[in-house]
Amino acid sequence: MNKLNISSSSQVGCVRNNNEDMILVVDKFLRNDTYEINLTDTDKDRFVIGLADGMGGHNGGEVASSETLSNLHFYIHDIPANLSNSDFNEIIINWLISINTIIELKGKSNKSLSNMGTTLVAIIYYEDKYYWVNCGDSRLYRVRDGIIKQLTVDHSLNTITGQSRHSNVLTNCIGAGCKTSYADIYEFTDDIFSDDVFILCSDGLSDMISDELIQSIINSGGDATSLCREAINAGGYDNVSVCVLKESK
Repeated sequence: MNKLNISSSSQVGCVRNNNEDMILVVDKFLRNDTYEINLTDTDKDRFVIGLADGMGGHNGGEVASSETLSNLHFYIHDIPANLSNSDFNEIIINWLISINTIIELKGKSNKSLSNMGTTLVAIIYYEDKYYWVNCGDSRLYRVRDGIIKQLTVDHSLNTITGQSRHSNVLTNCIGAGCKTSYADIYEFTDDIFSDDVFILCSDGLSDMISDELIQSIINSGGDATSLCREAINAGGYDNVSVCVLKESK
Protein backbone atom coordinates (compact mmCIF):
# COMPACT_ATOMS: atom_id res chain seq x y z
CA MET A 1 0.00 0.00 0.00
CA ASN A 2 2.26 2.77 -1.30
CA LYS A 3 -0.32 5.25 -2.56
CA LEU A 4 -2.94 6.02 0.08
CA ASN A 5 -6.27 7.77 0.09
CA ILE A 6 -7.26 8.78 3.62
CA SER A 7 -10.67 10.27 4.38
CA SER A 8 -11.56 11.39 7.89
CA SER A 9 -14.48 12.97 9.69
CA SER A 10 -15.14 13.87 13.34
CA GLN A 11 -18.61 15.10 14.31
CA VAL A 12 -20.34 16.01 17.58
CA GLY A 13 -23.47 13.97 16.81
CA CYS A 14 -27.06 14.81 17.75
CA VAL A 15 -27.05 14.66 21.56
CA ARG A 16 -23.70 15.77 23.00
CA ASN A 17 -22.89 19.45 23.45
CA ASN A 18 -19.20 19.09 22.65
CA ASN A 19 -16.98 16.75 20.69
CA GLU A 20 -14.43 14.91 22.85
CA ASP A 21 -13.01 12.94 19.90
CA MET A 22 -9.88 13.94 18.03
CA ILE A 23 -8.32 12.65 14.81
CA LEU A 24 -4.73 12.92 13.60
CA VAL A 25 -3.97 12.39 9.90
CA VAL A 26 -0.23 12.76 9.32
CA ASP A 27 0.15 16.46 10.25
CA LYS A 28 -3.53 17.43 10.44
CA PHE A 29 -5.54 17.44 13.67
CA LEU A 30 -9.30 17.60 13.33
CA ARG A 31 -12.44 17.83 15.42
CA ASN A 32 -15.85 18.87 14.07
CA ASP A 33 -14.36 18.75 10.60
CA THR A 34 -13.68 16.54 7.58
CA TYR A 35 -10.40 16.02 5.76
CA GLU A 36 -9.11 13.98 2.86
CA ILE A 37 -5.57 13.46 1.61
CA ASN A 38 -3.75 11.37 -0.97
CA LEU A 39 -0.18 10.51 -0.14
CA THR A 40 2.62 8.15 -1.03
CA ASP A 41 4.12 6.47 2.01
CA THR A 42 7.60 6.50 0.48
CA ASP A 43 7.50 10.31 0.70
CA LYS A 44 7.73 10.07 4.49
CA ASP A 45 9.68 7.75 6.78
CA ARG A 46 7.05 7.90 9.55
CA PHE A 47 3.55 9.18 10.24
CA VAL A 48 0.49 8.50 12.38
CA ILE A 49 -3.16 8.03 11.50
CA GLY A 50 -4.79 8.12 14.93
CA LEU A 51 -8.16 8.49 16.60
CA ALA A 52 -8.80 9.24 20.28
CA ASP A 53 -12.17 9.19 22.05
CA GLY A 54 -11.92 11.36 25.15
CA MET A 55 -13.87 11.13 28.39
CA GLY A 56 -14.20 13.30 31.48
CA GLY A 57 -16.17 16.17 32.94
CA HIS A 58 -16.32 19.68 31.51
CA ASN A 59 -13.78 19.73 28.67
CA GLY A 60 -11.57 17.00 30.13
CA GLY A 61 -12.21 14.52 27.35
CA GLU A 62 -11.30 17.08 24.72
CA VAL A 63 -8.04 17.86 26.51
CA ALA A 64 -7.12 14.18 26.98
CA SER A 65 -7.72 13.20 23.35
CA SER A 66 -5.94 16.28 22.00
CA GLU A 67 -2.97 15.89 24.34
CA THR A 68 -2.59 12.20 23.53
CA LEU A 69 -2.53 12.59 19.75
CA SER A 70 -0.35 15.70 19.82
CA ASN A 71 2.14 13.97 22.10
CA LEU A 72 2.18 10.80 19.97
CA HIS A 73 2.68 12.84 16.79
CA PHE A 74 5.82 14.53 18.09
CA TYR A 75 7.06 11.41 19.86
CA ILE A 76 7.01 9.27 16.71
CA HIS A 77 9.04 11.86 14.85
CA ASP A 78 11.63 11.96 17.64
CA ILE A 79 12.29 8.24 18.10
CA PRO A 80 15.54 6.76 16.75
CA ALA A 81 15.89 5.23 13.30
CA ASN A 82 16.37 1.55 12.52
CA LEU A 83 14.40 0.15 15.44
CA SER A 84 13.60 -3.56 15.44
CA ASN A 85 9.99 -4.64 16.00
CA SER A 86 10.70 -5.46 19.64
CA ASP A 87 12.43 -2.12 20.17
CA PHE A 88 9.53 -0.28 18.52
CA ASN A 89 7.07 -2.06 20.79
CA GLU A 90 9.12 -1.08 23.82
CA ILE A 91 9.20 2.53 22.62
CA ILE A 92 5.40 2.59 22.36
CA ILE A 93 5.02 1.04 25.82
CA ASN A 94 7.34 3.68 27.26
CA TRP A 95 5.31 6.39 25.54
CA LEU A 96 2.10 4.96 27.01
CA ILE A 97 3.57 5.17 30.52
CA SER A 98 4.66 8.75 29.83
CA ILE A 99 1.34 9.97 28.41
CA ASN A 100 -0.54 8.35 31.28
CA THR A 101 1.57 10.35 33.72
CA ILE A 102 1.01 13.56 31.75
CA ILE A 103 -2.77 13.08 31.65
CA GLU A 104 -2.89 12.21 35.35
CA LEU A 105 -0.83 15.24 36.38
CA LYS A 106 -2.93 17.60 34.25
CA GLY A 107 -6.03 16.20 35.92
CA LYS A 108 -4.60 16.70 39.39
CA SER A 109 -3.52 20.28 38.64
CA ASN A 110 -6.99 21.30 37.41
CA LYS A 111 -10.11 19.99 39.15
CA SER A 112 -12.20 20.51 36.03
CA LEU A 113 -9.97 17.95 34.26
CA SER A 114 -10.03 15.39 37.09
CA ASN A 115 -10.25 11.76 35.92
CA MET A 116 -10.09 12.73 32.27
CA GLY A 117 -8.97 10.01 29.89
CA THR A 118 -9.10 8.76 26.34
CA THR A 119 -8.97 5.72 24.12
CA LEU A 120 -6.48 5.44 21.27
CA VAL A 121 -6.46 3.48 18.05
CA ALA A 122 -3.76 4.26 15.51
CA ILE A 123 -1.96 3.06 12.42
CA ILE A 124 1.70 4.06 12.57
CA TYR A 125 3.99 4.00 9.55
CA TYR A 126 7.63 3.74 10.55
CA GLU A 127 10.45 3.12 8.06
CA ASP A 128 8.54 0.97 5.55
CA LYS A 129 6.58 -0.89 8.23
CA TYR A 130 2.98 -0.55 9.31
CA TYR A 131 1.91 -1.06 12.92
CA TRP A 132 -1.44 -0.73 14.60
CA VAL A 133 -1.85 0.24 18.23
CA ASN A 134 -4.96 -0.01 20.40
CA CYS A 135 -5.79 1.09 23.94
CA GLY A 136 -9.50 1.15 24.85
CA ASP A 137 -12.58 0.42 22.79
CA SER A 138 -12.12 2.48 19.64
CA ARG A 139 -11.83 0.06 16.76
CA LEU A 140 -9.80 -0.85 13.71
CA TYR A 141 -11.65 -2.77 11.01
CA ARG A 142 -10.41 -4.20 7.72
CA VAL A 143 -12.56 -4.85 4.68
CA ARG A 144 -10.94 -7.46 2.43
CA ASP A 145 -12.65 -9.03 -0.58
CA GLY A 146 -15.82 -7.26 0.53
CA ILE A 147 -15.82 -8.87 4.00
CA ILE A 148 -15.41 -6.81 7.18
CA LYS A 149 -13.30 -7.98 10.12
CA GLN A 150 -12.59 -6.23 13.42
CA LEU A 151 -8.82 -6.39 13.96
CA THR A 152 -8.71 -4.87 17.44
CA VAL A 153 -10.18 -6.32 20.62
CA ASP A 154 -12.34 -4.00 22.72
CA HIS A 155 -10.78 -3.31 26.12
CA SER A 156 -14.21 -3.22 27.73
CA LEU A 157 -16.40 -5.26 30.02
CA ASN A 158 -18.14 -7.18 27.25
CA THR A 159 -14.84 -8.78 26.23
CA ILE A 160 -14.44 -10.17 29.75
CA THR A 161 -18.05 -11.30 30.12
CA GLY A 162 -18.27 -12.71 26.61
CA GLN A 163 -21.31 -10.63 25.73
CA SER A 164 -21.65 -9.72 22.07
CA ARG A 165 -23.21 -6.34 22.85
CA HIS A 166 -20.62 -3.60 23.33
CA SER A 167 -20.20 -2.27 26.88
CA ASN A 168 -19.24 1.33 27.59
CA VAL A 169 -17.44 0.18 30.76
CA LEU A 170 -13.75 0.29 29.83
CA THR A 171 -11.18 -2.05 31.35
CA ASN A 172 -8.25 -0.16 29.80
CA CYS A 173 -7.60 3.36 28.56
CA ILE A 174 -5.18 6.28 28.83
CA GLY A 175 -5.76 8.27 32.00
CA ALA A 176 -9.14 8.20 33.78
CA GLY A 177 -7.45 6.71 36.83
CA CYS A 178 -6.28 3.61 34.93
CA LYS A 179 -3.07 2.51 36.67
CA THR A 180 -2.35 -0.50 34.48
CA SER A 181 -2.79 0.88 30.97
CA TYR A 182 -1.52 -1.33 28.18
CA ALA A 183 -1.61 -1.31 24.40
CA ASP A 184 -2.02 -4.01 21.80
CA ILE A 185 0.73 -3.46 19.23
CA TYR A 186 0.94 -5.38 15.94
CA GLU A 187 3.18 -5.06 12.90
CA PHE A 188 1.05 -5.96 9.87
CA THR A 189 3.09 -4.82 6.87
CA ASP A 190 3.03 -8.25 5.21
CA ASP A 191 -0.72 -8.61 5.74
CA ILE A 192 -1.83 -5.70 3.56
CA PHE A 193 -3.41 -6.54 0.20
CA SER A 194 -3.89 -4.05 -2.60
CA ASP A 195 -7.68 -3.69 -2.23
CA ASP A 196 -7.82 -3.71 1.58
CA VAL A 197 -9.72 -0.90 3.27
CA PHE A 198 -8.92 0.00 6.89
CA ILE A 199 -11.40 1.83 9.13
CA LEU A 200 -10.54 3.47 12.45
CA CYS A 201 -13.58 4.59 14.43
CA SER A 202 -14.87 5.67 17.80
CA ASP A 203 -17.75 3.79 19.40
CA GLY A 204 -20.01 6.57 18.17
CA LEU A 205 -19.92 4.68 14.86
CA SER A 206 -19.78 1.06 15.97
CA ASP A 207 -22.53 1.50 18.60
CA MET A 208 -24.88 3.18 16.13
CA ILE A 209 -24.61 1.04 13.01
CA SER A 210 -23.82 -2.63 12.48
CA ASP A 211 -20.61 -4.05 11.10
CA GLU A 212 -22.67 -5.31 8.16
CA LEU A 213 -23.83 -1.78 7.35
CA ILE A 214 -20.27 -0.45 7.63
CA GLN A 215 -19.24 -3.18 5.21
CA SER A 216 -22.03 -2.30 2.79
CA ILE A 217 -21.16 1.41 2.80
CA ILE A 218 -17.48 0.72 2.14
CA ASN A 219 -18.29 -1.78 -0.61
CA SER A 220 -20.46 0.90 -2.22
CA GLY A 221 -17.51 3.29 -2.35
CA GLY A 222 -18.37 5.19 0.84
CA ASP A 223 -15.83 7.12 2.87
CA ALA A 224 -15.47 8.50 6.41
CA THR A 225 -18.07 11.20 5.81
CA SER A 226 -20.58 8.61 4.56
CA LEU A 227 -20.09 6.49 7.67
CA CYS A 228 -20.43 9.44 10.05
CA ARG A 229 -23.58 10.58 8.26
CA GLU A 230 -25.13 7.12 8.65
CA ALA A 231 -24.35 7.05 12.40
CA ILE A 232 -25.89 10.50 12.84
CA ASN A 233 -28.98 9.49 10.86
CA ALA A 234 -29.31 6.49 13.20
CA GLY A 235 -29.56 8.83 16.19
CA GLY A 236 -26.04 10.15 16.73
CA TYR A 237 -26.16 9.55 20.49
CA ASP A 238 -22.39 10.01 20.83
CA ASN A 239 -19.59 11.86 19.08
CA VAL A 240 -18.68 9.98 15.92
CA SER A 241 -15.22 9.94 14.33
CA VAL A 242 -13.94 7.83 11.46
CA CYS A 243 -10.81 7.44 9.31
CA VAL A 244 -10.86 5.32 6.16
CA LEU A 245 -7.58 4.26 4.52
CA LYS A 246 -7.42 2.62 1.14
CA GLU A 247 -5.13 2.35 -1.82
CA SER A 248 -5.27 5.41 -4.03
CA LYS A 249 -6.06 4.46 -7.63
